[in-house]
Order: sequence, then C-alpha cells, then structure tokens
Amino acid sequence: MKTQHSIYKALPILFGFFVMGFCDIVGISSDYVQRTFDWSPAMTGFVPSLVFIWFLFLGIPIGNQMNKWGRKNTVLLSMAITVVGMLLPLIIYNSATCMIAYAFLGIGNAILQVSLNPLLSNVVTSQHLLTSSLTAGQVIKAVSSLVGPEIVLLAVAHFGDDKWYYCFPILGFITLLSAVWLIATPIKREDATAAKQQLPMSDTFLLLKDKTILLLFLGIFFIVGVDVATNFMSSKLMAERFDWTTEQVKFAPQVYFLSRTIGALLSVFFLARIAEMKYFRVNIIACLLSLLILAFVKDELINLICIGAVGFFGSSVFSIIYSMALQARPEKANQISGLMITAVAGGGAVTPIIGIAIGKVGVIGGVFVTLVCVGYLTYCAFGIKTAKN
Repeated sequence: MKTQHSIYKALPILFGFFVMGFCDIVGISSDYVQRTFDWSPAMTGFVPSLVFIWFLFLGIPIGNQMNKWGRKNTVLLSMAITVVGMLLPLIIYNSATCMIAYAFLGIGNAILQVSLNPLLSNVVTSQHLLTSSLTAGQVIKAVSSLVGPEIVLLAVAHFGDDKWYYCFPILGFITLLSAVWLIATPIKREDATAAKQQLPMSDTFLLLKDKTILLLFLGIFFIVGVDVATNFMSSKLMAERFDWTTEQVKFAPQVYFLSRTIGALLSVFFLARIAEMKYFRVNIIACLLSLLILAFVKDELINLICIGAVGFFGSSVFSIIYSMALQARPEKANQISGLMITAVAGGGAVTPIIGIAIGKVGVIGGVFVTLVCVGYLTYCAFGIKTAKN
C-alpha cells in the first residue's frame, strides 16, 4: 500500500517532465518566426539562446531560494511563469511578445528543472528506485521532445502558417493541467529546518571544492555536450559522407531522438534491477565504441546505427550522474540540483567547439570532440565513488 501511495504521488511529478520537454520546440518554431517577421539567420539563431541562457543565471539562485519556498511551490511557480508566457502572443502578437514568450518558456523551464528532480525525492525515498524514477522522468521528457514539434505542426495545419504561435496556448493549457494535478496531490514538504535556511550563492559554489561534486558537475556538462553535439552534427555527417539531400538529413536526428527515448524507457526497468554504476559503465563503454566506429567506418547504414546507438546508450547517463550527486551530499539536495542544472547551460559550450572543428577538418573533427566528452564520462564511470546511504 505504501508503494502504491508513493506511485500515486509521483505521477503528477512525472507528468511535470512532459512540460520540461516543451523547450525543444524552439528548433521548428524558430523557422516560422523567421518567415513571419523576416528575421535574419543571426537573429533567428538567438531564439534558442532566449530559452537556454536562463539555466546559467537561475540554476544556483533558484536552488538556494527553494530552501525558503519549498520544492513543490517552486515547481508551481515555474509552471505559472510558463502559462503566462504562452498566453502573451495571443494578447499582443508581434516580434517582441514572441521573444518574451520564448524567454518566459526558458525561465519556467530552468526553474522547473531545478525543482522537479529533488521534488521527486520527496516521494521516492529509496535511493535505488530514485535513479530509476529520474530516468522515467527523462523518458517522459524525451517523449515530449518528440511530441512538441508535432504540436507546432498541428497548429500550423489547422490555423495556417501565420498562426503558428497558436501552439503556445496549447502548451500553456497542458502546463496548467499539470499544475492543477500537482496542487491537488498532497506531498509532504521537505525538512522544515532546511527550508528556512537562507543560503548565499557562495555556499553552493563551495560545493565544487568537493572533488566528487566537481567531477559530477563536469559529468553533467559533458553528457549534455554529447547530446547537443550528436544532434547538431548527425545530419551534417550524413550529408558530407553520403551526399544526403536536405529532406534526407532530417532523418538522422530523428533516429537519434527516437533511440534516446527507447533507451531511456528501457533504463527505467534495468536501473530498478541493476546497480547504477554497473549500468553506467556498460552503457558508456558501448557509447564510446559507437563513436569510434562512427569515426572510422564510412558505411551509410552502420553510421546511422551508430548515431542511434549514441542516443540509446547515453540516454540514462544524465539521471545516473544526477542521482550520484544527490547521494554524495543528500543534505544539500536543493543546492546540488541548482548546481547540476547550471551545468546544463555549460554543455552548450561544446557546440561552438564542434562547429570550429568541423570547419577546420570536416565532420570527423566534430566526432572526435564528442569522443573527448565521452572519454571524460568513461572516467566518471570508473573513477568516481559516491557514499552509500
């Protein structure tokens, strides 16, 4: 009965991960923004920055404020900000309100990522099941990443290209449903003493003096880097090596995202039965081998399989590293969450390096940069020890 009760409470939290995936609409929706307002490519390229830059600025401050507000209240705040942002283009539709809507989507998403993961630990008390539950959340987020673009296309199909922004209220309505479900679910607040603490940002940065936390922070940095890099270069690799057309190259990132979703789904079951470190090691070695094959074997089918394999084997790494960080310093869960989510923004720094490498030596340069990232993660898998509770 206790387990069933915990599952009941975990469901609205897990649904929050679906809202977390909405930020991935920036790719397809930015094309419609560019056509509607005749933006330059440089201006359009700023759209993803409007969404993702907030992870850098809000991760640690929100992690600290969460002690005062409480995790559930912080999640609800993130959803309220998202709902407001999604309604703005309906009230006034112009270039400025669309940019503000994207910014609100990013702000809400950054706050959500900081607060939703630790809130799950309020109802999933077993550390063994926590990693599996966090991975389940990543599965739901991955499904949302696949569904999000379809919501944009649905709005375009029903209302026309010039009404693409009708996707925003659809996303806002889903977010509102998620918030109402969470409000209606009683979840015990975390330790009241810790909740009253007002901690300076320096307290969170001091956690990086702990070697384990520092290495795990860099682990988040590099696994996000692998994710962004593979998505970024997969289409370029297939175009350069096999002369794929513009229509064909879209298939490469789709294979990557679909494989990542399947991998995350299977990880939910495996992590409930297999020790997380053993699972981490097996998957990261398989990921490393996949990239080595991708680098040196120029076969169309094999390369496409390797792109999917990177997504499949890397799908659980974020959840495992995040769980390792929480286990290393469970008394600092809120600050750890803020710190780790800050590293998500840092992972974007890998993409410019990939671009430079591709420009200098071709797409193989991008593969080798990604290999360096996976090499570090291999070190994490075999070289980091966390305390057992």
